[in-house]
Amino acid sequence: MPSKLKHDFEFEPDYGYTLSQLKAIHPDDRPRGFKSFWQNKYQHALQIRPDVAIQDCHQDTPNWRIFKCYYNSTKQMRCGGWLLLPRSGVVKQAIISAHGYGGIEQVDCPVSLKNTAVLMPCSRGIGLSAKAPISDNPMWHVLHNIQDKDRYIIGGCVQDLWCGVSALLRLFPQVTNKIGLMGSSFGGGLGIFASAFDPRIQRAHFHVPTFGNVALRLKLATHGSGKALQDFYQQQPKLALSTLRYFDSATAATYLRCPSHWALALFDPFVAPPGQFSAYNNAPQPKQLAVLKAGHFDYPEQQQQRQQVNQQLATFFAELTKHE
Repeated sequence: MPSKLKHDFEFEPDYGYTLSQLKAIHPDDRPRGFKSFWQNKYQHALQIRPDVAIQDCHQDTPNWRIFKCYYNSTKQMRCGGWLLLPRSGVVKQAIISAHGYGGIEQVDCPVSLKNTAVLMPCSRGIGLSAKAPISDNPMWHVLHNIQDKDRYIIGGCVQDLWCGVSALLRLFPQVTNKIGLMGSSFGGGLGIFASAFDPRIQRAHFHVPTFGNVALRLKLATHGSGKALQDFYQQQPKLALSTLRYFDSATAATYLRCPSHWALALFDPFVAPPGQFSAYNNAPQPKQLAVLKAGHFDYPEQQQQRQQVNQQLATFFAELTKHE
């Protein structure tokens, strides 16, 4: 039986699924032209000259020197974010880190990474990438231009990551074929699309990723941006599905070709676990799975499980330069 955590939600955030049941979900909804839709978005992003600018923040951590970083993305977007450079050693590899809908809460990287540059871009409309008329409220951000799949903001947010990879390569040409991705929640969903269609990304980690199994996630009670999508779906079901089927991370996961590491929750009131596991189940090997007791929810073993995952990731991303 699913593990029970004490909570005040009006629904059970484990949705009655056991781990074996979660691992058995294999959605197969591939709308016509899905692959070419994303390949075209990628090719568009590749044509953008990043014109990178960095600024020293003079706010270093024990392991990192911190800079602000700005670069160009699609649709005249100037993205802002944070560039973390190692306090010692030289840059031999790079990670692009995609944040959740809470924004970048702490400019730091808890994973022990040697000789690594970490770029933490703010998705368009959020944080250092704020831009009117895009709302930074997740409930509105996730609906921006949803009426048109070609203009829907989630596609632009994925392009921001691809343009971030271009910015990293502009700054550090030596990291070619040595770039990894880390994404959490909202950024985990974005990261699945980014990694599936960008061969420059060699390894990817997804923590409680969203956007998986659209048909199911629109029916499961939830909080946060997922609830905003459900409310829109109730009002405009055909319009919502005509766009959202092209933004299903479980479909995108089938196109992953790099090794992937997943940290997925059995209990999550903001990103339903069946959606998380739908993406993982559709991803090809090689892949690794760390099962968390909960996501988007505090629980006693949380710190211990996070430390275990961070240790796994240190080993996982060390492979980027292991065979130099």
